[in-house]
Amino acid sequence: MIRRPLPGTDLEVSAIGLGCWAMGGEYWGDDVDDARSAKAVHAALDAGITLFDTAPLYGSGHADEVLVEALGTRRHDVVIATKVGAGPGPDGHARSDLRPEHLIEDTEASLKRLGLETIDLLQVHWPCDLGSSFEDTTATLNDLQQRGLIRHWGLCNYGAEALRSARPATLQTPYSMLRREAEHELLPTCRELEIGVLAYEPLCRGLLTGKYRAPTAFPESDLRSRDDRFTGTRFLRAASFVEVLARAARKLSVPTAALALAWAARQPGITCVLAGAKSPEQVRSNAQAAELLGRRVRWDVIDRVAGLWTG
Repeated sequence: MIRRPLPGTDLEVSAIGLGCWAMGGEYWGDDVDDARSAKAVHAALDAGITLFDTAPLYGSGHADEVLVEALGTRRHDVVIATKVGAGPGPDGHARSDLRPEHLIEDTEASLKRLGLETIDLLQVHWPCDLGSSFEDTTATLNDLQQRGLIRHWGLCNYGAEALRSARPATLQTPYSMLRREAEHELLPTCRELEIGVLAYEPLCRGLLTGKYRAPTAFPESDLRSRDDRFTGTRFLRAASFVEVLARAARKLSVPTAALALAWAARQPGITCVLAGAKSPEQVRSNAQAAELLGRRVRWDVIDRVAGLWTG
C-alpha cells in the first residue's frame, strides 16, 4: 500500500482509504451485517489501509461502534477521520447543525464512541442548514484543536471560497471518472493552498465497479433505489462507458474498481480516495488499486478512456 503525507499536517495516510458509511446499517440495503463489516475492516488492515472515514450520521453512531470494535487496539495505529455536525432533523431528514454547542457535543460523543482521547482528523460534514456563521464554525474547530480534542480539522462539501477563507487541513469532495466537476476550481485551489483532498464516491456508488450492467431493482432500504444515475438513459450511458473501462482493466488483470480507484488516486492534488465496502472481498478488490499505482501502466491510454465520459 502506498502512503502519502497529508499536506500541512503530521499525518501520513494510505492512498486508498475505507469509507465506513455502509457499516452504519442504513441506506445501503438489507445485506449489511456487522460481522461482515468487521471482516472488511480486518481486510483493510491486512491490505495496508490506514485511513478510515466515519461519521456520527452513519447509523446514528453505529458505524463508529463497529469500526472501533473491529480495530481493537489498532485504532491507535491508524488514522481515523470523522465528520461531525450532521444528524437526523425533526422531519426525519438529515440536516447540518453547526451551532458551537452542537459541534462540541458531537465531537465529545465521537471521542467516546471511538475510544480516543484525540481525533486525528475532524471534518464538518456539510455547511450549516440552521444559519450558523462560518466564522463561528471555524472558531469552534480551532478551539477544539487548541484543547487537544482534535489534531487537525477539515471541510466536506464546501466550495473554493470557504477553502481560501479558512485554510483547512483537508477537503473531502466527490470525485471519480464519472464525476469530475472538482477539477474546475476545487482541486486547483487545494493544490495552490496545499490542502489535502479526500475523494469520496470514487466508484460513483458502485457504478464504476462493473457490477451493474443492466438496471437493477435495489430495495427501498438502499439509497440507490432513488438515485437517477442507476436508471434510464443516465445509467445506460454510464454502463457503456464502464464496459470500455472494464476491457482496459481486463488487459491489466485487475478488477474494474481497482482501475477506477487508481486513476482517481493519481490525479494531481488527490491525497486519498475513500472507497466504501460491505465485505472483505470488496476491500481486497479495491486495495489492488495500490498495486496499479506502483506499476508501469500506460496512463495516457487510461486517460483517453476517462476522456470518453462527457458527463
